[in-house]
Amino acid sequence: MKQVIMIEMMSAQQNRIHPYKFNMWLGLAGIIMMFAGLTSAYIVKRSQPGWESFTLPRIFSYSTLVILASSVTIQVAVKAFKAHRMAKYRLLFAVTSLLGVAFVALQVSGFYQFEELGMKMTGIGSNPAYSFVLAIAGLHIVHVLGGVVALLVIFLKAFSAKKRNYDSTPVEIVATYWHFVDILWVYIFIFFHLLH
Repeated sequence: MKQVIMIEMMSAQQNRIHPYKFNMWLGLAGIIMMFAGLTSAYIVKRSQPGWESFTLPRIFSYSTLVILASSVTIQVAVKAFKAHRMAKYRLLFAVTSLLGVAFVALQVSGFYQFEELGMKMTGIGSNPAYSFVLAIAGLHIVHVLGGVVALLVIFLKAFSAKKRNYDSTPVEIVATYWHFVDILWVYIFIFFHLLH
């Protein structure tokens, strides 16, 4: 009888979500609400007079390919970690971090291209349409940079001289967050394309 109860308790414990993962999902829900609010405000505001239509510069398409590639590299890195293939895991985490930085650089370059085309995003003479692009894509960049920092922290822990810990929870959390910012950008990218 005791063994049956113990087995049931262990099974119930395995089915529970890890507290860190639960907290991450709560945070992601908040981010979803924020971007849903911003994109909803964009839809409402675009009916106002003076709203200008635009096309995203091509560099935003390149940044989309870069972040999609980073999603693949981090997923393969997680599998390598679970298989205890640390050299491959470290390499792929480093590549993912570099792709994240490249994504941010391409996005910032895209904002400069807006300015070069005379589409002022801030200050006197700016158009609300361009300001919204800056706000929405800029907030996304902040979340990507947060992901890059998390990637680097986990990456550096892989080189720690301390006792090896093969708990995949932190790696899975960072990977899930990274996939989330990837999907979020694809949503934003499609959103701007569909409305213009």
